[in-house]
Amino acid sequence: MGPVAHGGWCVARHEGRVVFVRHALPGERVIAEITEESAKFLRADAVEILEPSPDRVVPPCPYAGPGRCGGCDWQHATLDAQRRLKAQVVAEQLQRLAGIEREVVVEEVPGAADGLGWRTRVQFAALPGGELGFRRHRSHEIEPVDACLIAHPEVEAVAAETRTWAGAAGVEVIASSGGERAVVVRPRPRRSVTVPDLDAPASILVDQGKGRTEPRRGSGVLHEQVGERRFRVMGSGFWQVHPGAAETLLDAVLAYAAPEPGEWALDLYCGVGLFAAGLAEAVGPEGAVFGLESEAAAVRDARANLRDLPQARVERGRVEEALDRFQIERADLVVVDPPRAGLGREVVERVAALEATRVVYVSCDPATFARDLKWLGERGYRLAGLRAFDAFPMTHHVECVGLLLPA
Repeated sequence: MGPVAHGGWCVARHEGRVVFVRHALPGERVIAEITEESAKFLRADAVEILEPSPDRVVPPCPYAGPGRCGGCDWQHATLDAQRRLKAQVVAEQLQRLAGIEREVVVEEVPGAADGLGWRTRVQFAALPGGELGFRRHRSHEIEPVDACLIAHPEVEAVAAETRTWAGAAGVEVIASSGGERAVVVRPRPRRSVTVPDLDAPASILVDQGKGRTEPRRGSGVLHEQVGERRFRVMGSGFWQVHPGAAETLLDAVLAYAAPEPGEWALDLYCGVGLFAAGLAEAVGPEGAVFGLESEAAAVRDARANLRDLPQARVERGRVEEALDRFQIERADLVVVDPPRAGLGREVVERVAALEATRVVYVSCDPATFARDLKWLGERGYRLAGLRAFDAFPMTHHVECVGLLLPA
């Protein structure tokens, strides 16, 4: 078995064709079963391990393995090995897509020493009969489960997986650091959902589509604590799912951004205002922070979270058009935290035109991160600092924070 590839695969070759193999580790000899075929490559599952890697362990979850739950990619590897594999992926993506040679270390995020029990927001899919489970890898098929080992204990306290959710297409269970729980139910088309009794109290919200939820029981308002500041997050609004990730990333962003009193900072894709709050406290009343967010509910939450910081302002809009709409032409520093698709060339061009002395890029996808770094490099920025964090143990996902300075 060859090196690791982005997405939880290892690379092998068969009769001259590349084979991406799941459930394997570099250096192993395995028997692989082909699961997909294209003109350029094959996908496969390692169904028998002939020569195991010293990094191999027995997956702790009974639902992990070929043809089973697709949520975790690396349960068959030690945590140290998982972080080395993720570091290799980030380094390979930077070199291949951006031409950047960089040694990468993936750091542990406090709060899940064994890599389990960390996920505070869990989305289940529902079978037609209302049983809950997770999608199998690259499939619409659902693996029924009665527990999830990476789910936070406060999520598991609800015991949603042991109930039948008649009429539901999906169920999300959320546990906040503020002690509240919420269950967001997505109905099947033209169906109502029968909500069962649960083992722990939780607000119940119904997903109306297009980012709108309707409370059925309780308010659905959750609170997250980061340092001395409390953040409001409505229902299934975006928040880091690892209990230690928000504070870890905020500290990393502020260390790279080094905001000074009186500076003018932008927080693009600002969510509910995590980074904007830290920036606003640092630039002080003589400075200013402008946040942009496209989701209406997140904008409402951000404005509530920043109401004690008059130097911070949050507006709704897509970065592609809103910077021009609000006539923003310059900034001392810029923080960007885009979705998995990254910034894209249009936003890269607009960010570079701001001529900021520091750009801090938070990314949950090393491929789009590296692509955007290449384009930022073409516009006169160099990668001056990089940290990577294991905010998603047992999966292939990794969070990166990069500091870009004018070349």
